[in-house]
Amino acid sequence: MKNQLSIRGVSRVFTSPKGQKTQALTPVDFDVRENDFVTILGPSGCGKSTLLRIVAGLDHPTAGTVLLDGQKVEGPGADRGMVFQSYTLFPWLSIEQNIRFGLRERGMPEAQQKERADYFIAKVGLRGFEHHFPKQLSGGMQQRTAIARALANDPKILLLDEPFGALDNQTRVLMQELLLGIWESAQKTVLFVTHDIDEAIFMANRVAVFSARPGRIKTEIAVNFPHPRHYTIKTSPEFMAIKAQLTEEIRAESMAADVH
Repeated sequence: MKNQLSIRGVSRVFTSPKGQKTQALTPVDFDVRENDFVTILGPSGCGKSTLLRIVAGLDHPTAGTVLLDGQKVEGPGADRGMVFQSYTLFPWLSIEQNIRFGLRERGMPEAQQKERADYFIAKVGLRGFEHHFPKQLSGGMQQRTAIARALANDPKILLLDEPFGALDNQTRVLMQELLLGIWESAQKTVLFVTHDIDEAIFMANRVAVFSARPGRIKTEIAVNFPHPRHYTIKTSPEFMAIKAQLTEEIRAESMAADVH
């Protein structure tokens, strides 16, 4: 498989109003292959979300470049779908209207918008809730809508920043399985940021571990469990071995962050 996303020498320095500089990312080099599912794991404040925002075009690197299919990323675009931890739906639009929003902005014919929205409403299990408003839905259902909206635009890559972090554990597990099921059928490239080690392993084909700030990719660990996956793999010896390795990596980085 070809590399779809290439991150080359990307660093980010933030400057406060008083001129104080904070280095969030030290030069990061990283590739994501087409149709791959990669999770990024690391201690709090290590720059994971900053890197994701740079890939999304919502922030700009201080140095370095991001290439998507060989094209330099210089701002937001329909070729990248972003899902945040907070429920970033338009509260005045219905679920169907939220999902159709990007399609409407692109000038897609209305009949085609509706057909595409209907497909993803069914895909994420929201049939019957099309005309509800976000405030009428649970957190999990709102995130289903956000994922459907991102996928409806048919992006080349799906970027998720702790999308299930605010959900209760039972809903989180259901959402993990839902997203994996969609990925297995749609074969989208996915870059997924999380604090949760179990989630990072369960979702990914590859886990990238970030160092403490300034963030860099410290190590990468392949996850070779077959698909489709079921949450019961979390009790397997193979899963527990990867978890122990990642726990030690994160522990070492968290201790390094405390020292600094």
